[in-house]
Amino acid sequence: MNATVVVRALASADVPLMRRMLDVFGVAFGDRATYCDCQPDDEYLERLLGSGGFLAIAALHEGAVVGGLAGYVLTKFEQRRSEFYIYDLAVAEAHRRKGVATAMIAELERIASERGIHVIFVQADHGDDPAIALYSKLGLREDVLHFDIAPPRSLTERHGAER
Repeated sequence: MNATVVVRALASADVPLMRRMLDVFGVAFGDRATYCDCQPDDEYLERLLGSGGFLAIAALHEGAVVGGLAGYVLTKFEQRRSEFYIYDLAVAEAHRRKGVATAMIAELERIASERGIHVIFVQADHGDDPAIALYSKLGLREDVLHFDIAPPRSLTERHGAER
């Protein structure tokens, strides 16, 4: 990795960096509408970054955010432990293939070890070969099915659909 890239976890005072990280996600995923157009207010992001249940890791090059990792600590019920789910990970195009994503995951591994997190897991979409290659070199692959279930807008909608 380029020695001038600094990787660090964001704290509640890092709202401006979180917003720049959201911009990186929007561009990298080709989805500016989701990540850039309706960002929450500063108070919301401060609470999220300070919550302990969410973690954002930024990669910075000369002060600019060039990569980001965001995810959630999942407190388990079946044993006294937690897991970490990487929800989003992206690197700006000019900084890809330089070890930035691996460095962010290494920082996550360090934090997870410190916090006693049992396992880190992540999903990758079929056809996202760079992500699959990255995650394959770092961990064990499990092929699972993923389902998005949209909650009904009302109970009537759900029960009406079952009849």
